Amino acid sequence: MYAVRRFAVRHSRFVERFYQSFERVIISLDPIFRRIGYGRLEKPVAFTEKVVKGFLFDCKMCGQCVLSSTGMSCPMNCPKTLRNGPCGGVREGGFCEVKPEMRCVWVDAWDGASRMNEGAERIKIVQPPVDRALEGSSAWLRVAREKAEAHSSVPANTGKQTIADAFKRAREFEPASAPLASEPKTASTTPERLK
Repeated sequence: MYAVRRFAVRHSRFVERFYQSFERVIISLDPIFRRIGYGRLEKPVAFTEKVVKGFLFDCKMCGQCVLSSTGMSCPMNCPKTLRNGPCGGVREGGFCEVKPEMRCVWVDAWDGASRMNEGAERIKIVQPPVDRALEGSSAWLRVAREKAEAHSSVPANTGKQTIADAFKRAREFEPASAPLASEPKTASTTPERLK
């Protein structure tokens, strides 16, 4: 599966185009999905998604797929499950510090994102933490439901979207990292009241 995963990253532009077409189809099927019931569809669709994405991307079924933002490299394949960039231990040649035989997921992510339409911008978007309650659920159905609701007259704001919106607003108003505060002059001595 590792070779197929690397293939998907190297051909991320093609995979992105294919997924965009697939996404339009599943969004258009929302009225049918609603009639059948998303709850009834969850198990068979999640199983199919696990097989397909497991083969192509070595998907871990986190339920919150970010492949289109990470150059078709699944960040859940990182041994540390880092969703917002590499750790400080990337080895020479772009290999993982935990699994030296594997290329760093984030080195691959940047490589794949550079080939995708607006991938260099999307990879910079901070992803919210993984909601473990969604593990094993279908991201495809979630996308269909959320995007169909966004196009309808009464959009529903999910918890995941609320968190993502908060991250976006925070990045607009706050710096990416806060400067370190200087150490108080009396920090190394015991305060008078404690003597």
